Amino acid sequence: MPAHQDEALRESFSRYYEQHMASLIRFVMRYGASPHEAADAAQAAFIEGFRVWHLIESPGAWLRKVAFRQYLRQAPRPQEELTAEVPDRPAFSCPLDRVVLADEEKQVYEALAQLPMRQRQVMAWRLDGYSTNEIAETLDMQPNAVRQNVARARALLKDILGLTSAGGAK
Repeated sequence: MPAHQDEALRESFSRYYEQHMASLIRFVMRYGASPHEAADAAQAAFIEGFRVWHLIESPGAWLRKVAFRQYLRQAPRPQEELTAEVPDRPAFSCPLDRVVLADEEKQVYEALAQLPMRQRQVMAWRLDGYSTNEIAETLDMQPNAVRQNVARARALLKDILGLTSAGGAK
């Protein structure tokens, strides 16, 4: 039964949204998206997810795949000229209010954006707590390829962030 027709499914979806929206935004930002681009992609993924919530077995992985695809589909839009004043705050609660990045986290996200796409993709999943086998299955890769991309990404990140192999600053 679709989520919009079953109150228990609606409640389940709502609870999941509240608990996981900020982490999904962060996940998309690890691909190099701006906070607003990431929020748009995450919101679009949740909208698609709501329609088929009763069919989704692994919502975390499903939403990450859909949000990533949404991010890739987003085309740059020309800037619009505002004709009226923008209100101080929107009338609704913005999910971006929950995504506050510390300076160090911003540096890591900027460094992640410099990685090749496959390494960035594997690191985004790894940083969200997925195991090598889960990443391999979700991204249709061999586990050895996942491990290799993680190792290469870590080495590049150390260089980009100026860290020594012992984890201290150069």
